[in-house]
Amino acid sequence: MSEERRPEGDIRLERSWRDFCARLADAGEILSRPQAPGTALDQAEGLRYLSRLTRTALNMLVDSSDPDFPRLFLLCDDAIKIGADNPDNLYQQIVVRGDRDYRIRGHRGTVPYFSIGSKANRYAIDGTMASTGEIEFADMAMEPDGSFEIIASKTEKPGNWLPMADDTTLLIIRQTFNDKSRETPASVQVERISEGPALPGLLTPERIEAQLLGAAQWVRGTASTFADWSERFMTQPNRIHDGDQEIFWRAGGDPNIWYGHLYYRLAPGEALVIEAKPPRCRFWNFQLDNWWMESLDHVHRKVWVNGAQARYKADGGVIVVCADSDPGYGNWIDLSGHREGTALWRWIDADEHPVPRCRVVKL
Repeated sequence: MSEERRPEGDIRLERSWRDFCARLADAGEILSRPQAPGTALDQAEGLRYLSRLTRTALNMLVDSSDPDFPRLFLLCDDAIKIGADNPDNLYQQIVVRGDRDYRIRGHRGTVPYFSIGSKANRYAIDGTMASTGEIEFADMAMEPDGSFEIIASKTEKPGNWLPMADDTTLLIIRQTFNDKSRETPASVQVERISEGPALPGLLTPERIEAQLLGAAQWVRGTASTFADWSERFMTQPNRIHDGDQEIFWRAGGDPNIWYGHLYYRLAPGEALVIEAKPPRCRFWNFQLDNWWMESLDHVHRKVWVNGAQARYKADGGVIVVCADSDPGYGNWIDLSGHREGTALWRWIDADEHPVPRCRVVKL
């Protein structure tokens, strides 16, 4: 359409789309990092990873981004994976604002562990997602039928209260299962209860431009954050890092969880053997991840084990063997074609946090 024939007020946003695509393309620089593995498998997974981050970013920052009309959505699932995502978890998120009040209603189900954290999501800025409040089932009063109600707000409320702060932008729900096929997740609904608009505002060019640019920045920031972590862990391979837990909590972790990150590097025919004596705790698990810190395919392969699934020694200890094929002893974890990558051991609500011992063996 020529300029003369365009209706008054006609707007074209092609340049905005191209700007979004260009900024999104900048995230691809992680594939060329000197420390990033150059194998066909690792590079293909890295490219797919960026596409997955883009899907989550658009869902979070475009389609589910209105804090006045909060929408429950999945941060990751069995295909979208971020930051050593837990195969035993259901991750749900809600975009919020610190100056709003929200009511969260639900029914307990049979899931063993359920927590909600309010977070200041700054992945697009400095790679952090600091906690501004936490609550979990053990802290909550419930009705006899298992139903519950939580108020999320800056000012303290009676009953089950989830604190928020001025910079709170996100609620993260973690539901952790011993066996997803047998246990029922908690149902959750959310609504804003403080004053606000009756209907969502009509979309404007300025709003969608800001949302798309925010999504591109989030993809790049998230990819860079966890690439930085992998580079840090790979300096001391084949050992679990007993690091400062505040680092992991500031990135969105649950303060009830101890995170033991690991970088594995194995030659053909080698296996990584990990031994631990679980302390008294509500849950533990171990998983293998790739260099991009995505959990490996836990739908079709045995790439993780938890405390309810594990085979134990007579003294209560466990042996985990990460290998190409089942060696016939311990708890086998399938390397799934990888010779190196990251991994994670978790203790949830444990009396102590022993660091599992690692050694490399020839099979």
